[in-house]
Amino acid sequence: MEKSQVLKEIIESRKSIFPKDYTDADIEQEVLNEILNSATFAPNHKRTKPWRFKVFKNEEKLLLGQKLAEIYKSTVLPEQFLEKKYLSITEKAGKANVIVTISVNFSGLLPEWEEIAATAMAVQNMYLTCTAHNIGCYWSSPGMIKHLDEFLGLEENQKCYGLFFMGNI
Repeated sequence: MEKSQVLKEIIESRKSIFPKDYTDADIEQEVLNEILNSATFAPNHKRTKPWRFKVFKNEEKLLLGQKLAEIYKSTVLPEQFLEKKYLSITEKAGKANVIVTISVNFSGLLPEWEEIAATAMAVQNMYLTCTAHNIGCYWSSPGMIKHLDEFLGLEENQKCYGLFFMGNI
């Protein structure tokens, strides 16, 4: 099969697949490394490589889920609090094999939108590589991410734009 046909099939079959549909099988470290490495080939003006990814697996992943649940509980109005949503946050983290936080490092050399766009292209590369390996994934951007800066150790010029959930399907 021609490379262009393979690429076309991968692009056309790319879709968001959610943790409820993941199996318990671990993503092989070699495959995870390939997924993360594919992000580094995204175009980025002045080679700023603005994406910042932090990988959460095992216990760290569960701690991230607990932190997100705590943020939800502490930021939602008591009359709007939903126990089901609160519990689903940690459940979703538990079902994912890997969660990668997606942050942007603003260099000050370029308009912010260019560095956000470069990061989005890096994530698209991860999406496509996941698809090629039959790994389910999706980019989530819950409102809680704006409260993760300290937990993630982000600097003043950095901002979290989402969570990339992955798991075997």
